[in-house]
Amino acid sequence: MGLNERVTTPRATDEVVDLVSRLIRFDTSNTGDLETTRGEEDCAKWVAQRLEEVGYVTEYVESGQPGRGNVFARLAGPPDSDRGALLIHVHLDVVPAAAEDWSVDPFSGAIRDGYIWGRGAVDMKDMAGMVLALARQFKRDEVVPPREIVFAFLADEEAGGTWGSQWLVEHRPDLFEGITEAVGEVGGFSLTVDRPDGEVRRLYLVETAEKGLSWMRLTAEGRAGHGSFLHDENAVTEIAAAVARIGAHTFPLVMTESVAGFLAALSEETGLDFSPDTPDLETALFKIGNLARIIGATLRDTANPTMLSAGYKANVIPQKAEAVIDCRVLPGRQAEFEAAIDELIGPNVKREWITHLDSVETTFDGHLVDAMNDAILAHDPQGRTVPYMLSGGTDAKAFAKLGIRCFGFAPLQLPPDLDFAALFHGIDERVPVDAVLFGTNVLEHFVLNS
Repeated sequence: MGLNERVTTPRATDEVVDLVSRLIRFDTSNTGDLETTRGEEDCAKWVAQRLEEVGYVTEYVESGQPGRGNVFARLAGPPDSDRGALLIHVHLDVVPAAAEDWSVDPFSGAIRDGYIWGRGAVDMKDMAGMVLALARQFKRDEVVPPREIVFAFLADEEAGGTWGSQWLVEHRPDLFEGITEAVGEVGGFSLTVDRPDGEVRRLYLVETAEKGLSWMRLTAEGRAGHGSFLHDENAVTEIAAAVARIGAHTFPLVMTESVAGFLAALSEETGLDFSPDTPDLETALFKIGNLARIIGATLRDTANPTMLSAGYKANVIPQKAEAVIDCRVLPGRQAEFEAAIDELIGPNVKREWITHLDSVETTFDGHLVDAMNDAILAHDPQGRTVPYMLSGGTDAKAFAKLGIRCFGFAPLQLPPDLDFAALFHGIDERVPVDAVLFGTNVLEHFVLNS
């Protein structure tokens, strides 16, 4: 080696696209059923190997069910630091995909037309690849971050985290010792808007809140009998009427702090009025494009009927009928929501929670938020971070139980015309290669200044 030559270690951006593609090739489909879910074991162990080969000590944890693998690794901060650790968490499971509906094999990880294609490309093996690439780079470069970093690659998020984050928080709280803040998925992506002065601004949505996620079973019981008789105690009639009332009900508009902050920033940047007093605010939001579906769903509680079950023969009135309702409740609204549901279903229908995960909300301030904004501006001077609420749910619901302050920040600079919301759990899910490279650089800046 000459005097002027030196060894350069691979950068995260050199391998991140390949890592995302390889992660997608693991079919980690989560059906929500223990018998048919493939499990995350192979993928999790592969991640552990990629971490160990650069020097990490990893811990592989199966959370109560065979194959439901989780991987943890820590990168030490300054020895004299009194700051809490930062958790960076991703999940390795994905929702199922029907190959016949796709234009590519959903588990091929194909790279074409400037995109990485496959199930999990945006939910969330893109961030898993970015985090893995950066973790490897930091270890190779012997980086000492400003605080300890805990990397977590988790199972079962797509079914509420029962065998992932929820199980780990309950049974292995030691894995989260010293952690005070966390960042995860469904935040940091860009929304391009036009300013009144003709300039373009990209708003990067940082998740500061999530609606509660609750799946509710309704049960009606009546008197079984012959289908030809007059019958005034029909369980099917009772459940159908209750479902129809719930499905037709509109809950009141409620302005939470996270949503109000987003709408204020949107009004400021666009010059349009998105105040709470705007007539038909949900319709007005479609001026910002398809992302309005996500934002509009955070203005109210929702209760959407998703399943019905009754009967076993055409001429037999069954004794019991059931329905399932997908309920998403705003922070601070659980009691009011349940009171409304009880009134809608009436006295002859019983309800029970199948799954019940509380809402999460934190404020859009502090050093970590400043670090996010600084990282965005370092790589996009036309960017601005803004708070928003996710209408769905993430593993943050589990970590918040430990008092950890949670954010969604998986940065992506997206093409203005890309219907990003439709890609989540959608056909031909894909993520732009350039967006992954951008996100890797932003995450690196963020972590090194967190």
